[in-house]
Amino acid sequence: QVQLVESGGGLVQAGGSLRLSCTASGSIFRINDMGWYRQAPGKQRELVATITSGGSTDYTDSVKGRFTISRDNAKNAVYLQMNSLKPEESAVYYCNAEIRATILPGSKTYWGKGTLVTVSP
Repeated sequence: QVQLVESGGGLVQAGGSLRLSCTASGSIFRINDMGWYRQAPGKQRELVATITSGGSTDYTDSVKGRFTISRDNAKNAVYLQMNSLKPEESAVYYCNAEIRATILPGSKTYWGKGTLVTVSP
């Protein structure tokens, strides 16, 4: 069984910063891509940023230059540094990872339960 647990959400003023963390635990042979998504009330979940096992990153246009995704493969962790936050970025932020549980081929996508980020005006 694999679990992803996020932390680091909270209340911040517009223009402020937060750092989200997500750690995977359980039966893990290898973690491939990891990412962060967010879902605001009444809206669809959207991709924020992704990072490959080799460290290549990609961001949705609206966060480029302000958010940084990183990972620590030794700790099975992924991070999201968020700077210059805007009120419209208030949402539940979810961690996502493609994980291969055993030496056998095949991987599965797992999700965390989310961490709430609230950005006040």
